[in-house]
Amino acid sequence: MRHRDTAICLRTTDYSETSQIVHFLTREAGVVRLLAKGTKRPKSKSGGAIDLLAEGDLMFSIRNIEALGTLMEFSETVSHSDLRRDAVRLNASLYAIELVGGMLAEADPHPEVFDLLHKTLGRLGQADAPIGAVIAYFQWRLLRHTGLLGGLAACVACGMPVAEIPQQGNVYFSSREGGILCDGCEAGHAEKFRIEPAVLGALAALAAAEAGKKVTLRDAQADGVNRLLCYHITHQLGKNLRMAKYVLKNKGP
Repeated sequence: MRHRDTAICLRTTDYSETSQIVHFLTREAGVVRLLAKGTKRPKSKSGGAIDLLAEGDLMFSIRNIEALGTLMEFSETVSHSDLRRDAVRLNASLYAIELVGGMLAEADPHPEVFDLLHKTLGRLGQADAPIGAVIAYFQWRLLRHTGLLGGLAACVACGMPVAEIPQQGNVYFSSREGGILCDGCEAGHAEKFRIEPAVLGALAALAAAEAGKKVTLRDAQADGVNRLLCYHITHQLGKNLRMAKYVLKNKGP
């Protein structure tokens, strides 16, 4: 069956001297894996090999979700050449597509994730973009859309609201438990990530941004949120993220 969709290239691997296997995030069909025959030829219908981050109009055929589909035509509309000229912005963008490729199953449509990734890549290409804050919001929203954000408003063990946890107490996040653990509940949990007070404030700011309020994340807050959410995503996926070391400014807690 033939399909037409808008798509973003998430991953490419060489299949032969002239062909590629390309993973696309499409808006309506989700992630699809396609054999792109002859795309490495200069006179191919795609205009040459398909690059990571390329956005465009895609026509493909696929029999079932387990099978490798066939790319019939890809017309690039956005190359993101501005991202490729800046290593920091490029690394952030590659981190974003790695997350999407790792967290979404094939043929599981998430139009809201497609829109989120499209907007994030566009924002990262702007000269005034606060890269850490953009990635923090992207991770937050991606986890929300996939149902994996977890409980961040109260302790998942005792229900104490985060706002009522004493400032001098330690607060943790457990990926296994799916949320915040207060100072009185964390002792019984080996898997946990300590959250700095400033990061708690940043999480509240992200929740406010999600509700439509205009907020600002300082660089240090964004870095802390990104470390926390990367920690959570890594545990959910059960593997390390290849691009994380190029994006996160500091190591774990």
